[in-house]
Amino acid sequence: MDHLGYRKKMGTLGPSTNTIVQPDFDDLRPVGVTNHYSRIAIPNNPVNDNESFLKLVDNINQATVEAVDVLLSCEMDYLVMGMSAATFWNGRQGASDYLDKMKERAQVGVSCGSFATEAALNVYKAKRIAFLSPYFEVANAQVRRFYQDCGFTVVRDICLQRPSPVQIAHSTDEICRKTILELDGDDVDAIVQVGTNLSMIRLAAAAELFLGKPVIAINTATYWHALRAVGIQDKKAGFGHLMEHH
Repeated sequence: MDHLGYRKKMGTLGPSTNTIVQPDFDDLRPVGVTNHYSRIAIPNNPVNDNESFLKLVDNINQATVEAVDVLLSCEMDYLVMGMSAATFWNGRQGASDYLDKMKERAQVGVSCGSFATEAALNVYKAKRIAFLSPYFEVANAQVRRFYQDCGFTVVRDICLQRPSPVQIAHSTDEICRKTILELDGDDVDAIVQVGTNLSMIRLAAAAELFLGKPVIAINTATYWHALRAVGIQDKKAGFGHLMEHH
């Protein structure tokens, strides 16, 4: 039995440009669970249009398998994927095929952002949703398609079009708060934030209090999903209704 991870050892991964998901996952970690992070090695190339964003996704896809392989040697119990765009690609069926490939490679169960946010939305029986991302429109279209395949109506979505992978993590609370308010309305049951390098686990929790509806941060949902998948039911305050009550 692992001395610190005596409940579970979580393999976690994210792009090498991502400085948010590792500390976010650590903040969500209960006692007796340890996170073991592997970086998906990619360049910090400028992103200024759909074409360059697609190149970013391709870079991530090519390096993800190697990052998973690095984790095998620590004998992880479960894999938590801290990268999200690729997990929404090609509709729900395409995302399911991708998840199956990751499970086969990791040789353990896997949680990823697309299916974790779907599960979180289903907890609240949300039907009409809005979402924000740091992406460009080509990726928002894939996220929209995934949620529509899951049976949700996407009322609105906003892509922040951040200029590089690293710059995603520089997005301020002010930017995200204004975007949440633009997305909200009486026609929306819940708001979702995707893009794991966007820091929103605390802001989303605060937004729930003043909007009176679920605001789901992808890093919170993904780690919550992983904990529940391995049978850990610990609740944690300060990160929204999902972590505190479900």
